Amino acid sequence: MGEYVAMEVIRLMIKKDLRVRGAEILIMGITFKENCPDIRNSKVVDIITVLDRFDTNITILDPHADPEEVKQTIGRVSIQSIAEEGNGFDGIILAVAHDSFRHMDLTKLKKEQAVVYDIKGLLPTSMIDGGLY
Repeated sequence: MGEYVAMEVIRLMIKKDLRVRGAEILIMGITFKENCPDIRNSKVVDIITVLDRFDTNITILDPHADPEEVKQTIGRVSIQSIAEEGNGFDGIILAVAHDSFRHMDLTKLKKEQAVVYDIKGLLPTSMIDGGLY
């Protein structure tokens, strides 16, 4: 699943004429499942691995994951909150359906031309470019 999702996001970015190398990508969720802190066996790591091959800049947002555990486990920094404006992400992947993500205004997080991919079917279809559901 991870490679498929990452390649779909890359494909959608290319289709929108967005630069892939150096793109700012927000991954929403790193835990194994929604509303829990456990990152063991998280398939989101596979998405990150593929996106790394394209030299993207990845920000991991997860209010439930312990940032120190994420760093020790996958060698990445994660954040637990983000200002909902001024970030300008080229791509947003909603990977874990945490309740707190339901109320976030992604239009304030993304650039005008960006790709939003929803793995969990949490977002309205009018807001996304692709997803698994």
